[in-house]
Amino acid sequence: MSSETLSKDQQSMSHIIAPLLAIIVGMFMVILDGTAMNVALPRLQEDFGRTLNVVQWSVIGYALSQAAVIPLAGWLSDRFGAKNIFLISVVLFTLGSGLCAMAGSIEQLIAYRVIQGLGGGMVAPIAMAFTYRLAPPGKVGAVMGMIGIPMLLAPALGPVIGGWLIENATWHWIFLINLPIGVVAVLIGIKTLPAISRQQVPTLDTLGMIFGPIAFSALAYGVSEGGNSWTSAKTLTGIIVGGVALIIFIIVELNRKQPLLELRVFRSGNFTKGIIVQWVSQIALFGTMFMIPLFLIQAKNYGAFETGVIMLPMALASAVCMPIGGKLYDKLGARVPVIGGLVIVTLAAFLLSQVTTDTTKYGYILPFALLGAGMGLSMMPLNTHIIQSAPANLVGRVTSLTAALQQVVTSFAIAILTTILANRIEHYAPTYGNDPSALMSKSFGDMFSVLIYIGAAGILFGFLLSRPKRQEGDSGEGSEKPEMTMMINH
Repeated sequence: MSSETLSKDQQSMSHIIAPLLAIIVGMFMVILDGTAMNVALPRLQEDFGRTLNVVQWSVIGYALSQAAVIPLAGWLSDRFGAKNIFLISVVLFTLGSGLCAMAGSIEQLIAYRVIQGLGGGMVAPIAMAFTYRLAPPGKVGAVMGMIGIPMLLAPALGPVIGGWLIENATWHWIFLINLPIGVVAVLIGIKTLPAISRQQVPTLDTLGMIFGPIAFSALAYGVSEGGNSWTSAKTLTGIIVGGVALIIFIIVELNRKQPLLELRVFRSGNFTKGIIVQWVSQIALFGTMFMIPLFLIQAKNYGAFETGVIMLPMALASAVCMPIGGKLYDKLGARVPVIGGLVIVTLAAFLLSQVTTDTTKYGYILPFALLGAGMGLSMMPLNTHIIQSAPANLVGRVTSLTAALQQVVTSFAIAILTTILANRIEHYAPTYGNDPSALMSKSFGDMFSVLIYIGAAGILFGFLLSRPKRQEGDSGEGSEKPEMTMMINH
């Protein structure tokens, strides 16, 4: 078997379809599993005879283990090769899925979900960096848009597939379906993923490796617990431990020549502005995606599968608009698709804030479709803008940094919206206490109203975005990117 350097002619769209397929399959499997579990919690309570406070750790443990390993993704990719670490991550996730399917107790399921998360946590950041390096010059937005499809389709399809499996089979099948998908992703990846040249890296940043995972996992835990009570011992412990660890981590990383996560990239104005817009849009986007299933189940009394079907317009609209967002980015930069997408998301939030007890399932088609379209237009242009705002040789580290921050921000968004919802339920209880449907509809309507203002803030911040200037390590749009020195096997 011989190897030859990937030439510029080979860097055409047609030559990257096969490796992109391996990346997309791996990402889709990991993200789908996370959202499918949300509708499985009531069944797990029944089967194991445990309370929701215990069963929900099958979701929390998975999220925390993901947050813990994300900071390591960039260093491991540079040290051992992105292809190797990506494939190992998919294998570990698949093995964890098999163990989860065989769990005989909730304690075993929680432990196996942690193993799953250790593999799944590194898939997305490595996939993002891999895709950026595969993209031909001038086609970065379009290619990034292609892998963005599973990032939005999977969360929307997760409740559909998970709900159907729970109602027609057992919760075990949520994990069993990952086994053939994982095997296919690994086989395609072994054959088609190019072996990107490894970076010269120093010895592992030990202090960063210790304090980074502690900081991000503790913050994610503390903020998640904030959805129940912001003054509880669990919330305060998580936030205080995570905050102290984060401060130590930042000090350590800024004083190392080769840190675990490259925080100095925040010196780039374009990068920092992009991150701020991303944080705001994440609260609007992922907060809404998390709350919608709860709204349909709790306020409208729809079943798990029916809820997933009602959310399908969101998935379809995002799939249609994601490639459009990528092409707009290549032509116009991030500002236009990001602002346009957030305008549509804000409109969707406004429509959702107007729902009443009389709103039928058909009344949700338009707001859900708008939400999916807005996500599709804005998400990947924003991610691509952030990556291109950093030096090319730091792409692997930057995707790990942004993924770790996203984990915390998403937890923050869910906790804040959960707190607002609980507050509004308490507010309306004296008036609508005898009408649970009206109580929940009014409470969710107010919560969605908050997202209008968050979306509007994202729109204003979006005007700050401008095309990234060529960074050190870039060779220009029309030439081969230095990080694309790959070896492909024949």
